[in-house]
Amino acid sequence: MIRFDDQVAIVTGAGAGLGRSHALGLAARGAKVVVNDMSQADDVVTDIEAAGGQAMAIAADVSNGTEVFDMVEAVIDRWGRIDILINNAGILRDKTFAKMDMLDFTKVIMVHLMGSARCCHAVWPIMRKQGYGRIVLTSSGSGLYGNFGQSNYAAAKAAMVGLMNTLHLEGARDDIRVNTLAPTAATAMTQGVLPNAALDLLRPETITPGVLYLASRDAPSRTILAAGGGTFAVTRITETQGVLLDEDVTPEAVADHWAAITDPSGAEPLENAFAQTRKYALRAAKAKGVALDW
Repeated sequence: MIRFDDQVAIVTGAGAGLGRSHALGLAARGAKVVVNDMSQADDVVTDIEAAGGQAMAIAADVSNGTEVFDMVEAVIDRWGRIDILINNAGILRDKTFAKMDMLDFTKVIMVHLMGSARCCHAVWPIMRKQGYGRIVLTSSGSGLYGNFGQSNYAAAKAAMVGLMNTLHLEGARDDIRVNTLAPTAATAMTQGVLPNAALDLLRPETITPGVLYLASRDAPSRTILAAGGGTFAVTRITETQGVLLDEDVTPEAVADHWAAITDPSGAEPLENAFAQTRKYALRAAKAKGVALDW
């Protein structure tokens, strides 16, 4: 059974919706929970304590580095450790790109991307010293696949995948596992976007079990877990085998070989950016008869 006894978890944006559900779920399984939100955090703490759990409310703006640092310091002062960080805080400023004010673009990036990065950066040395940590970033279908009128939100959410991939590599030695949730849920952010019948099915409580697994001791790492309505799936980024254009490296040759270049047969994930570089260099070297000790 998955339990979080003696562990401390921070959940950002936990005053309502998905964050509230995650906080309640962690507390129900024994975690001491930091409920971070600019409003409603005290209500969630009251609910957790009424059920016999332990929690504290901190109204820190995740896009403000000083406030994030102070939040982490307060957690360490009270409970002495931080085992889990659930980056859930977010905002929307939807508008088509042509009509979007770049201040709204920047604000969404600051909360979603920089807010997640600041929180990760603040807990990182603590988790490294402990030799243990579980971090969950929050992306979305908009970030993975795009969505009309959400260029700012989609860009920020796509960035979660890049952040996860690198933190996974840098944290592996210290058993810091980093994963990304891509949820579809009925929250204040989706009201007016989804039909009522769908909202009834896509309750946050149908998603939180996936987060609890990603935050557990036996969690995977570098996984994009999509979730909604009780369905859980994994999104993978792969690269096709591709085609080496040895002699005729021209745009016309790319066009002529497009079907083979995009052929998904044998597509595979790559461990890191260097693996991609190695793949291309070795193939070119073989074609040209060049000895490449790599």
